[in-house]
Amino acid sequence: MLRHNHCQWLFCVVRHYSRISPPRPVTVKPVIRVSNNIAYLDAPNRGPKPRQLLSLPPFPSHPLPAKKSVSIPGQPARVTAISWVKYYFSEMWDSVIQSHFREGLVQMEDPIFDESSIPKEGQMRPMRKIKPNDVMKPGARVHAPVSIVETRISKRYDTIPSGTLYPNADEIKYLQRLVKHKDSAIIVLNKPPKLPVKGNLPVHNSMDALAAAALSYDYDEGPKLVHRLDRESSGLLLLGRTNDSVAYLQWLFSDINKAKSSCKAWNDACESTFQRYWALVIGTPKEREGLICAPLSKVLLDDGKTERVILAHQSGIEARQEAITEYRVLGPTINGCSWIELRPRTSRKHQIRVHCAEALGTPIVGDFKYGWFVHRQWKQTPRVDIEPTTGKPYRLRRPEGLDVQKGSVLSKVPLLHLHCRELVIPNIAKFMPVLSKRAEEPHASKISQPDILRFVATMPSHMRISWNVMSSYLV
Repeated sequence: MLRHNHCQWLFCVVRHYSRISPPRPVTVKPVIRVSNNIAYLDAPNRGPKPRQLLSLPPFPSHPLPAKKSVSIPGQPARVTAISWVKYYFSEMWDSVIQSHFREGLVQMEDPIFDESSIPKEGQMRPMRKIKPNDVMKPGARVHAPVSIVETRISKRYDTIPSGTLYPNADEIKYLQRLVKHKDSAIIVLNKPPKLPVKGNLPVHNSMDALAAAALSYDYDEGPKLVHRLDRESSGLLLLGRTNDSVAYLQWLFSDINKAKSSCKAWNDACESTFQRYWALVIGTPKEREGLICAPLSKVLLDDGKTERVILAHQSGIEARQEAITEYRVLGPTINGCSWIELRPRTSRKHQIRVHCAEALGTPIVGDFKYGWFVHRQWKQTPRVDIEPTTGKPYRLRRPEGLDVQKGSVLSKVPLLHLHCRELVIPNIAKFMPVLSKRAEEPHASKISQPDILRFVATMPSHMRISWNVMSSYLV
């Protein structure tokens, strides 16, 4: 019996890594061509290349902040398709988005509703081309080619503050340029890579110290961190401006039940809270999408000082922390790598990095802490991959003048390709009087404000370079 249990335990801890095999080449018959009165056999004309589509999240039922809506007498306000796309890709030029609509490249999947006007889960109508003024319905998904998010790449790498104890005028202006949203309760900024969030004594240029000194604005004290990002990662970072807002937001990210109150609108907004990350991983998961439920443990290495997060074993004696992450593959495997989207349901240290490396067997590019063994075997030189529809080899495109040695996927030592792309949180400034029990309903001047705030941040330079090098040639 003991031997049987031991074998069962070994079976549970075996890690399965993805194996990528290109499809068989498609054989095509040659055609006869005539040139200068000479007939010869040649390959048929190449058709249009397959488009790699990005699917936006299902359209929410609540209005978008700071976006105009279509008002029809006797009906609630509505949001057009182009407003939803512009809001989700806020960093893109309007002319680029409009041109994609004009050329009919933007498509939509409409949900199928039941008799009670509730969308049927997982049931969608076939994709159809849409116009800019088409009205969005709750649950509808918009699909657009990757060219809609291609931006000009700056040759100058993202700068970070120099590391002085008290930031100077240039550093203050730099930090204020990172701010995407500011109200009476919170500040949201787009953190660059290689900037530590929480600093110890020798670290002077950490985000908490710089924000306290440079982002106080008209308040007596600077904002405080609500959640953390790794030093090497980038993306949306949330800070609270008052003690009350910090307390409620920390409860929201740690235990949602603590943040709930008697206000139904606030509770509904809390349920809608999530973070969405984009990452470039080596390999591709076996399933295109799924849910990772793998608890984590912390262990000390042989030096007795370095802490490491690992997947918790059922028979282990270490303390276990529940960790859940949703994931979805964004496109095909290109040069041995895949872009994936991750949505953590719990907030554990290094949760996404460990789940990608250990649970999926696809470590994030640039994550040498949890994926060093795979990086040693990974060939960063371009290799031939096969298009599944035509059987032709893919062709990597390197834009002229593009410096790929800036931490991108082709550099010798790439930076971490993990970015907090999207953040959805309750509008705490609207509900603060209700939460502090100073009022039973939000103030009349804030009734028209949205219950939920949604933010989207552009990727840092090294990830945009990797995106252009590995994705743009498919369009």
